[in-house]
Amino acid sequence: MQTDEYPGSSIGLPEAGPGSLASWLSRIAALVLDWGVCMVVAVFLFGTGVLTGGGWRAWMVLAVFFVESAVLGALAGGSFGQLIAGIGIARLDGERLGWPRALARAAMICLVLPTVVIGAERRALNDLVLGTVVVSRRARSR
Repeated sequence: MQTDEYPGSSIGLPEAGPGSLASWLSRIAALVLDWGVCMVVAVFLFGTGVLTGGGWRAWMVLAVFFVESAVLGALAGGSFGQLIAGIGIARLDGERLGWPRALARAAMICLVLPTVVIGAERRALNDLVLGTVVVSRRARSR
């Protein structure tokens, strides 16, 4: 590995700015924000049982998260938290994310394991399988 390489260089991303790899801090902040908003929406739609109850209500925060991630991923290229954090999902081939990849990505994130298995270039297993990467949308990165 050469000393002038940086994270994202092997997949053709810029070193900094829009299109560069998203920082860990922004990715974690986006996930926390997404989960918090989904909890509020789930409580509004299904009652406080989603936080304390069992049965089907216990799954409603995750269901809201899945829908929010998939719909906003397909339409805006990122979840609510990602958009607020200034990051988004990009395909390596430059095309739009699209519905099939957005649905598959949201499902894999909900399964957790594909998201915590991190490979090269800060790409989780779900990103490696789908040909996507989480990138910065802001002028500054890191």
